[in-house]
Amino acid sequence: MPPHERPVPPHERLLRIARLAAHLCHGILVLSLRFPRMSRAQQQAAIRRWSARLLRIVGVRLVLSGPQVGAHVGAHVPPGQPGMMLAINHVSWLDVFAVLSALPARFVAKSEIAAWPLLGGLVRASGTIFIRRGSRRHAAQTSGVIREALHAGDLIAICPEGTTTEGDRLLPFHAALFQPAVEAGAIVQPIALRYADRAGQPTAVPAYVGELSLLASLWRVLGERGLSVSLVLAEPIAAAGGDRLSVSRAAEQAIARALGVRPPPRGAPRTERRPPAAGR
Repeated sequence: MPPHERPVPPHERLLRIARLAAHLCHGILVLSLRFPRMSRAQQQAAIRRWSARLLRIVGVRLVLSGPQVGAHVGAHVPPGQPGMMLAINHVSWLDVFAVLSALPARFVAKSEIAAWPLLGGLVRASGTIFIRRGSRRHAAQTSGVIREALHAGDLIAICPEGTTTEGDRLLPFHAALFQPAVEAGAIVQPIALRYADRAGQPTAVPAYVGELSLLASLWRVLGERGLSVSLVLAEPIAAAGGDRLSVSRAAEQAIARALGVRPPPRGAPRTERRPPAAGR
C-alpha cells in the first residue's frame, strides 16, 4: 500500500494533536493580547487565517464551488443595507471552521458550545450568537439580536437542521431561524457542506453524531489522510417579501440539490440524535 493510502499511525496522530494544541494556545494568546485592539476587518482576517490553519493541521482540505463562488459572497456590506444569512447543513464540529476560513461570518450556535474546552472561547471571540435551547423567551431575544446584526450588514450563519447528520441526508429545517432574515429583508445564501475521503467519495468520518465525544471525533479525523470539505454555494434566495416557511423550504431544496439528496418532506421525523456536550 502506498504511504499516502496508509492509515495515520498513532504517533503521527499524537504529533498532530501537539500541533493543534499549540495552535489553540496561540489563538488564546492572540485573543487575550491583540484581538481587542484590532479593527473588525483585522479581527475577521485573523479568524480566517486561524481557521484555515486549523483545517490544515487536522488534515482537511477546503474546496469552494457553486455558482456564487467569485460573486463577492462575504464581502463587507455597507451599514444601512441588510447583511446576508448563510444557511448550512450540519455534519461536524469542523463545519464552523470550514466556513470561517472562507467567509467572515457570525454563527448562531447552541449555548453548550460556549463551554467547550479551548474551542468554546475561540468560537465566542468570533462573534458567535448563542441560543439557549428550550427557552422561548431567549429564542425571541436571540432573533432580535440576529435581525439587528443583519441590519448592520453582518453575515449570519445558521445550521437550520438544529443538529448533525452523517451528511447523507437533510433533516427538516427550523423555519423560525429564518424569521430575522425575512424581517430584515436580507438575502439567504444556501451552502451545501460535504466531506470526502482521499478518493473523493463521501465520508462520515468527520460526522459528530450520536454519543460520540468531541475528543473521540477529533481522534477519528486525525486518523485519516486526504480528507476534504466542500462548501457548495448555491443560488441566493431573497427573503424580503416572503415568509419564513417558504424561505426555509427554498433553502432546503437548494442544499438538497447541491448534495444530491431528497429534501425532507414536511413533518418528517427528526431521527438523528444530538451530539453530546464536550466532556461526555
